[in-house]
Amino acid sequence: MVELINHGVYLLNGTKVCDNYEGLTPDEARENTITYGILRSHDVDGSKGKKMRIRFDAMMSHDITYVGIIQTARASGLEEFPLPYAMTNCHNSLCAVGGTINEDDHVFGLSAAKKYGGIYVPANQAVIHQYAREMMVKCGNMILGSDSHTRYGSLGNMGVGEGGGELVKQLLKNTWDINAPEVVLVWLEGKPKKGVGPHDVAISLVKATFESGVVKNKVLEFAGPGVKELPIDFRNGIDIMTTETTCLSSIWITDEEVKHHYEIHERPQDFKELKPGDVAYYDMMIRIDLSSQEAMIALPFHPSNAVTIHELQADPVGILTRIEEDAKKRFGDKVDVHLVDKVVDGKVYADQGIIAGCSGGTYDNLAEAGAILKGKSIGNDYFTASAYPQSTPVSMAVTREGITADLIEAGVVMKPAFCGPCFGAGDVPSNNGLSIRHTTRNFPNREGSKPGQGQLSLVALMDARSIAATAANGGVITAATDVEYPTLTTRRYTSAAFTTATADHVQKPSCAMVRTSRTGLQCMQCRRTCCSSLQPLSTTRLQLPTSSSRLVRQALTVLTR
Repeated sequence: MVELINHGVYLLNGTKVCDNYEGLTPDEARENTITYGILRSHDVDGSKGKKMRIRFDAMMSHDITYVGIIQTARASGLEEFPLPYAMTNCHNSLCAVGGTINEDDHVFGLSAAKKYGGIYVPANQAVIHQYAREMMVKCGNMILGSDSHTRYGSLGNMGVGEGGGELVKQLLKNTWDINAPEVVLVWLEGKPKKGVGPHDVAISLVKATFESGVVKNKVLEFAGPGVKELPIDFRNGIDIMTTETTCLSSIWITDEEVKHHYEIHERPQDFKELKPGDVAYYDMMIRIDLSSQEAMIALPFHPSNAVTIHELQADPVGILTRIEEDAKKRFGDKVDVHLVDKVVDGKVYADQGIIAGCSGGTYDNLAEAGAILKGKSIGNDYFTASAYPQSTPVSMAVTREGITADLIEAGVVMKPAFCGPCFGAGDVPSNNGLSIRHTTRNFPNREGSKPGQGQLSLVALMDARSIAATAANGGVITAATDVEYPTLTTRRYTSAAFTTATADHVQKPSCAMVRTSRTGLQCMQCRRTCCSSLQPLSTTRLQLPTSSSRLVRQALTVLTR
């Protein structure tokens, strides 16, 4: 499924890969990659040296990190945000502390947006990276995020996840200083079979690269004939998981599918074609044959600890015994793991299934899960299932399409946009429980258990399709490639279900504050959505009543100082 080619290659005209080329040196041809085209355009030195000093186009933070970032910047002389800075409230980790502290953080974020000119996204409206995909990305741009999974390369926008200190530097108009990175060509071929999803491909990629560190601090550049076979949500699902390979960032070629993404978000001007130059050099290559990809499961305690679901079914006791032994080495006598007990009559039973977050809660994932579970039931035993659409627009779209009803009728609990299951702030399994999740990570106690207190539950990562197949089978771990379900027609977002709601005459400067809601914009002068004259407003909420023909979803507060 995944082949590592550990030497440099040239890509000619975007189609032919060869080991040697006489016309350009590797250093010269590396400048023709998409990666270097974007990095050089953001390097304030404007040179082609081995050092880069980068200024980003926008930044993203969530409510675990933005308080410390803004407080530090304030103490260092911050007067206003010099670039668009979106603050989402999708983690809510302080809920467990008790008292008012969680919402106090949110009030602080809103006040900072008002004072310094930022973008504030209230709780349960969108997870951080989906908000960026919907509202912030632009082809050729760079976004810095205080979250490890800041990855938007599949939409033509390089994303980098860093510690809060680097975001403070950008707020103070300093630079992100790095050595010029190596670039890895990720060459996609073939077409995924029915039942295979983005997490299957991503888990295989992480399995092939993580342990050796072969792509550490390098940029993954995706190209090849297989790209056109993948819808946007599929690409996003692979891209978001590149963090787990330890790479620095990622970027993809852009095509008509990406153009369509920007069109349905009513931002066609933010699309542009990205492709390598006629002769581009890559420091290594990864070939992925999508047509041979199998349904995967990443076992505790890392996304790289992966086998195919068929391999697990063939030797469940042997594989799960090794996980128990690993837990013993990690935690000693603090916990007593009984994972092999999940094997009954040769079948592995899970206790919980979760589809959530920036990787799992996509429209396409939920649509496929709904198709698999339609007319079925998850049963009334120990197995439970929850799904978290990754934004309000995604939730509305799956509701309008009847997907939500299919999932609920099968016994799945639908929840709002929230990152909790990815880091232990929601749906914590029982002690010794096995949870299968389409989320980004399955590190020890990432799901919320406390090994130091004798608690340990275990998480295995699977694609939403196989989670749905497992749910339909009463919790018996099942590959979606082994079940029959209707082939979906192309059900994507339309402008009626997924629109930016920002009127043409309203420009969103860096001092704008966005409050996401189910209402949209209306000119306060003429009460129409498209007005040629809009006078400056001061802290004014612009609203458009919800229309059956146009599902608008934002209220924009334009702040003038």
